[in-house]
Amino acid sequence: MTTSPLLDATGVAKNYGAVAALRNASLSVLPGEVHALMGANGAGKSTLVKILTGAIKADAGRILIRGKQLDVRSPAAARRAGLLPVYQEPSLIPDLDVLSNLKLTSTPVEPFRAWVRELGIPDLDIRETARHIPLAVLRVLDLARALAVEPDVLLLDEMTAALPANLAEKVLEVVRRQGDAGRSVIFISHRFVEISALCDRATVLRDGSTVGVVDIEPGVEERIVEMMLGTRIEKARVAARAANEVAVAAGGRSRLSVRNLQLGTKLKDVSFDLANGEVAGVFALEGQGQDELFAALAGSIRPTGGTIDVDGAPVKFSHPSDAIQAGIAYVPGDRTEALAMQRSVRENIALPFSAGLRKWGPIRMRREQVVVSGAIGRLQIDTRAQGEVQRLSGGNQQKVTIARWIAANARTILCFDPTRGIDVGTKQEIYKLLRELAGQGKSVLFYTSEMEEVQRVCDRVIVIFGGRVVDTFPVEEADEAALMRAAYGLPRGVKADVGILADVKPVSNAEAAS
Repeated sequence: MTTSPLLDATGVAKNYGAVAALRNASLSVLPGEVHALMGANGAGKSTLVKILTGAIKADAGRILIRGKQLDVRSPAAARRAGLLPVYQEPSLIPDLDVLSNLKLTSTPVEPFRAWVRELGIPDLDIRETARHIPLAVLRVLDLARALAVEPDVLLLDEMTAALPANLAEKVLEVVRRQGDAGRSVIFISHRFVEISALCDRATVLRDGSTVGVVDIEPGVEERIVEMMLGTRIEKARVAARAANEVAVAAGGRSRLSVRNLQLGTKLKDVSFDLANGEVAGVFALEGQGQDELFAALAGSIRPTGGTIDVDGAPVKFSHPSDAIQAGIAYVPGDRTEALAMQRSVRENIALPFSAGLRKWGPIRMRREQVVVSGAIGRLQIDTRAQGEVQRLSGGNQQKVTIARWIAANARTILCFDPTRGIDVGTKQEIYKLLRELAGQGKSVLFYTSEMEEVQRVCDRVIVIFGGRVVDTFPVEEADEAALMRAAYGLPRGVKADVGILADVKPVSNAEAAS
């Protein structure tokens, strides 16, 4: 590996009015290096990546590629210079088939097909409309599309977020080989296990500035987090309660009771209870029915069989508004699903309860201000309340979604991968908030794609495989091996190698969609 950087960005700054998104950011990446870009939400990671890839223009700074200054005016210019991003959200146009999407970006089809197969999807139909392809497969297709044009620098933003274990393993193997082949990779991830396994160095941003570059070595994680937050962190586990304590606190009552819930081949006789004041985790590999379960409980889809009781009374939801009236709130992993992105923070938080205020006449602005301001303060949302939500970091956007339901006084909160793509500091805030809500008697059903989260936050863990509840663990018994065995459909006591990056049969496009 040479000492001359392939990519060298220095003094990069970007302002939006009076708000400085980047102040003095720098990033130097060597040929063949897998380089982590890290920072808390709002630190400027996304802004820097967008500048490097031509999505937005910097107000100041210099970008060198192989020692030559580069003026990146557009994504096409970045592409010509050999810089290609794979963003956190899928980029394929939903109403076009895969082949048409490839033609739009002049992506060679056969290299794309080869990469798709190597990434664990052997039977992709490129005539399939992107809208009908599962999210996990779309993420892999975006990576294959970038690899097919052989970029000099590949920028990956939370590439393995929401991927099943086998696809994540394939992606990490391919990323590792890019560095071995002399290509550079800028790797954004909040998973330290991935950073440790793949990366050579990490650049850390805080408040729009580069605060340091560290070599990746054993024990560096705490130092990186301290750099991100600007303070020393205290190692602590969010306090979950034992199952018997939850039962006592709930007085034996169930806030939510699901019996024999069915939805075609997606859900098969799903039954469980959620107690008052409980945080119950749902753990499953990609495509096991968890999406449909949460959608049914949120009123987005109608189950074909089974019953749902709320506070002991049977309910039937034909629309999300029915679930909201029953006191059930939904916090999706994709923040854009839940938010009016061009509206202000205050408007977004006020949406659910403003209709209730109108029952008594015009909206009582003072009451709205009190409730909204209280929710903003409680979650420490780092923004002016009148600012557009689309200008917030992903973590602050998710805080707005949760603040909305705090303001609406929802009794049951469905959280579907709420910390996906969020930095470690904000994750801790959300963990703490969920425990506080449970302490106030609220009930939380919490799905996450990260095993550690259910162990840290939940009182009990429900494991789903093949559309069925296959096991339930008190948190004190929910160790990694037990959860992974259950998630792969293995009964307790069966010995098998089911590590988080286990070598299992590749998922086909059809299997991922079924």
